[in-house]
Amino acid sequence: MKKNMGSIDKTIRIMIAIAIAILYFTNVISGTLAVILGIIAVAFVITSFISFCPLYFPFNINTSKPKN
Repeated sequence: MKKNMGSIDKTIRIMIAIAIAILYFTNVISGTLAVILGIIAVAFVITSFISFCPLYFPFNINTSKPKN
């Protein structure tokens, strides 16, 4: 897997995952919505740590800095 995510992209994804977790633990979201957002948050965290987003690949999107 070639990395296709830059540091800003990874930071934004982690911040969104944290926001979802805060909403869940403060009981702002619950039920089906909480499950769906939880799955999205986990996906964001995993893709941030491996620096690869499978949805970027088919569209040839690359937010990482080019190597010189």
